[in-house]
Amino acid sequence: MSVNESVVQAMTMAGLNLIQQALSIYDNDLNLVLANARFQEMFDLPGHLLQPGTSFEDTIRFLVARGEYGEVDDFEEMVSERVERAKAFEAHYLERQRENGRWVSVEGTPLPNGGWVAVYTDITRTKRQEGLLRTRSEELSDQLLRYAEDLSSTNRELESTIVALEEAKRQIVASEARMRLTTEMMPAHVAHVGPDRIYTFSNRRLSSVMPGRPKNVVGTSIETTLAGTYVKIKPHLDAAFNGEPQVFEFNDSMSSRRIRLALTPDGEQGDKKGVYILSMDITEETQTRAALQQTRRRELAAQMTSGLAHDFSNLLTIILGMQGKLAKMDLSEKANELISGTLSAAHRGGELLNRLADMTSQRTPKLVPTSIANLFSELQILSRPAVSQGVDITFENNVPNRQVLTDIGMLQDSMLNLILNARDACGQKGAISVKAEVEKETWLRIEVRDSGDGFSEEALEQAFDPFFTTKGADGSGLGLPMVYDSTQVVGGRVSIRNVSDGACVTLKLPLRWVQERVKPGLTLLVEDNSDLRSIIRDMLISLGCHVIEATSVKEALDLFEQVPDISLVLSDIKLEGEATGIDLLQQISDKKVPTYLMTSFPQSHPLYLEGAAIAPIIRKPFDSSSLSKFLSISGGV
Repeated sequence: MSVNESVVQAMTMAGLNLIQQALSIYDNDLNLVLANARFQEMFDLPGHLLQPGTSFEDTIRFLVARGEYGEVDDFEEMVSERVERAKAFEAHYLERQRENGRWVSVEGTPLPNGGWVAVYTDITRTKRQEGLLRTRSEELSDQLLRYAEDLSSTNRELESTIVALEEAKRQIVASEARMRLTTEMMPAHVAHVGPDRIYTFSNRRLSSVMPGRPKNVVGTSIETTLAGTYVKIKPHLDAAFNGEPQVFEFNDSMSSRRIRLALTPDGEQGDKKGVYILSMDITEETQTRAALQQTRRRELAAQMTSGLAHDFSNLLTIILGMQGKLAKMDLSEKANELISGTLSAAHRGGELLNRLADMTSQRTPKLVPTSIANLFSELQILSRPAVSQGVDITFENNVPNRQVLTDIGMLQDSMLNLILNARDACGQKGAISVKAEVEKETWLRIEVRDSGDGFSEEALEQAFDPFFTTKGADGSGLGLPMVYDSTQVVGGRVSIRNVSDGACVTLKLPLRWVQERVKPGLTLLVEDNSDLRSIIRDMLISLGCHVIEATSVKEALDLFEQVPDISLVLSDIKLEGEATGIDLLQQISDKKVPTYLMTSFPQSHPLYLEGAAIAPIIRKPFDSSSLSKFLSISGGV
């Protein structure tokens, strides 16, 4: 409890102790909440019965046992009766004579949230005056005397009733004020119209929901207030007056806003029947909904395009292969012109398919031969100007002088992010070290260490969560999540930890050595389309390769077991059966044979993303020269 609350409570209690009446308040469970000093004095109660939380039953039991209610035949029945009467929480007024001869009036009033407050008044003096009046007024008849006594009692009861009514009025007024405040705070127009279609209640939100309309509409006609739009509402309003709730949307002609209207009958009957109205501006919601629908349509179109592109790109690859064969024949000049035109048209068709497929694509791995030594050299040039002069940055490359297959763009972006984070941790003075090495011939391991304060406990748990940052307004919270995503997408891992002299971030990337160029050898071609397989076989043969063919993963694995001299694998991602070319490459990864994938899937397709993380991919359609360039760049023939 705050100091102010304690002061207010003390002052309130002091005020209650000054009044002449005894007062007690019990909650919904008949446990004491508050009692003033007069309550203890009047009934001579022990201190433990005045403690908050004391049960009403304990107090009644004490009073009955002491004889407060005179002699009773059944002690427990008397206690039970008083408790049950109290549980009813009904307003009451009564007068009774205590065991000491004094008279007391009891006024009980239920509270809004359960429980009740009771006020006890000593009316002994009043009763004595009534007694004196009876004995000394011989001129008054017994009937008149009883009337006077009844009138006095009734007046006291009426006074109690008036107090209760005033409290009820106060509560109703407060409740109405709270309800009006609540309706004013709502981002909607809340109103009620009577059977004459006149507003009987309204918050002041109509002008914000439908700009151009008045704020105060109580007493006006809904038809006049919503002129121009009422014709759209009237059929639904008629249905609501007939007892049918309505929810519908319309465009407000004056404001051009999209409005959702809910009409609810108020439950009255006959001529008193009215309707409650709830109006909400859903313009932004409608626009967002339309945008989502458009996005969904584009996604469906992209899926359809992807399926069509897959088959059509296969056909274009066949056309390119056949035209390539024709171009090598000794044909007339006119025929060569036709071949050249066909090849040009097929290439344009392939470019169009790729553009359509890439419309919804995201960034995907592009594995290319990469020299870690060259990468470190470039990073040193790029990072040195961004680091303070007082910060020492070193690069240590323990990777053998061989190229690895990785996405150089993603890796460089990740390394720069980590170096800049390390710079921020060091401030104006410190040390940053970047180290690369091969771990168990399985991982390319890169560590970035700094001599800063290290990661907090919170950062160790949430560092990879988007938008989490410990840099306040200077941080975006996207650096480490980007590093995490870029590493995960190529099948790698990221970890962070604190070390003795600062913090350390470790990247583990799958180690894929680029195979040294070898003379064209035995190539395993895996493709389930026979026409396309024939064309690609001829392309490989033209590059000097010997080719064996398979249509499924099972058939390709059987060939691997039977033919030991396979030196290169080129597989489509989608193959005959459930297994894919990705499954094939994963199962032969221990063979140390250069492997490549081909596909017509867009870069956003899950199988493309999965395949790009383990091997270079060539997109269909392609011709002999494109295939030659692809295999040459990727370290093949």
